[in-house]
Amino acid sequence: MTTVDTVQQTRSESATRLTEDELFTILANQRRRFVVYLLKRRADTSVSIGELADQIAAWENGIDLTEITGTHRKRVYTALQQSHLPKMAETGVIRFNRNRGTVEPTTALEEVDMYLDVIAGDEIPWSEYYLGLSGVAAALVAAVWLGVWPLGVVSELMWMAVVVIAFTVSATIHNYYSVKMELGRHEQPPELQSQN
Repeated sequence: MTTVDTVQQTRSESATRLTEDELFTILANQRRRFVVYLLKRRADTSVSIGELADQIAAWENGIDLTEITGTHRKRVYTALQQSHLPKMAETGVIRFNRNRGTVEPTTALEEVDMYLDVIAGDEIPWSEYYLGLSGVAAALVAAVWLGVWPLGVVSELMWMAVVVIAFTVSATIHNYYSVKMELGRHEQPPELQSQN
């Protein structure tokens, strides 16, 4: 058993949750994000470093898997084996068996989604959007309640329906973006989808 395996096994046995610093360290590097994405796509199965290196090299170079050269593959493979995978294993997100050349996800990998949604940086800041929508809805309710013209002309029930529809449409759009950013759900990681 390698030192990396020992560190990861000790970590998983203690059932310690990942800290924010550990998660941000993992997500700070594109290759580690790609590893997370690929493991999410494969669910609970073990993946060889070679498979990871091939797909990551293809994504990094914007080419098909069949076009990867030995140079592309070796550069990614070496970085994964010597740096990225050991770092990820230390946090307990993966099990890395250096001797067999295999990587598999742990239950801690599920925690990563929550942070990707926050740092993904899609165009819409949802927390501010909902805060603004709530403010508009509160102002509308107050204006209708006070009978401000022309809002008082339309029934209160109709204005309530408008508020409910606005929140329903917003929640539907938010859900669409959340699914779009979900790891392992599409052919490419979210950051590559936005480039296409």
